[in-house]
Amino acid sequence: LQFVESDNLGLEHVAFALATPEDVDSAAKHLVNMGVDLISEPHRSDDLGGGYRLTFNDPEGRCIMLAALLEAVAPRSEISNQPIQLSHVVFNTVDINAAVEFWTQVVGLRVSDWSENQMAFLRCNNRHHSVAFNQAEWTSVNHIAYDFRDTDAFFQRLGVLRHLGFVPIWGPGRHGPGNNAFAYFGDPVGYVPEVTTGLIDVEESNWVPRVWQRVPEQSDLWGTAGPPSDDARARMAGSPEPTVRSAGGT
Repeated sequence: LQFVESDNLGLEHVAFALATPEDVDSAAKHLVNMGVDLISEPHRSDDLGGGYRLTFNDPEGRCIMLAALLEAVAPRSEISNQPIQLSHVVFNTVDINAAVEFWTQVVGLRVSDWSENQMAFLRCNNRHHSVAFNQAEWTSVNHIAYDFRDTDAFFQRLGVLRHLGFVPIWGPGRHGPGNNAFAYFGDPVGYVPEVTTGLIDVEESNWVPRVWQRVPEQSDLWGTAGPPSDDARARMAGSPEPTVRSAGGT
């Protein structure tokens, strides 16, 4: 995760790791064959993290990076109530079908599940989803989720946040799609971070995407969170990103 100073809330880019520089070169050829204009050709970067990378935009203007040989950092000592990795990011989109088509056919992700035609959950490995899309009025970031080791660490983090004065805007509960525990917060800047754990792994050989109903008992299997409040929905709507088009076509 990288924070970039800006006058606007939004996504600077989302990055996916590839195994080798040759994979980055192959991806570049695939993208060009699919009619995608590259923002940057494959190159060795002197930017933060280094590596061999390329960038391009999706149809709504989100910048996507594919990179290999990124610099690693030394593992830190494990603290039970700290996040262990970035779990997933959810984007608001003005055309969920077009977004899913591009991110599967062009970027190469696979659909894990749908929540009716309102949300689509996509994976780049065997984790249930690393990216999801939510049908919305404008293009923006819905939320970013941070993964915790287990349910104990999940609830310990909720306790830490409560002592710091932050209470969930939705949750805690457990989602149907992905089966992950969730608690959403509003941060002081305007983003919505999610504390999560337990996201399932997908068995690629026999997984069949499911269409989940958008009913409270499937949005929250525990029945502890209830439906999201108007405030939570407003925060997850995000701010229209100035570099991408809105539902009005601007």
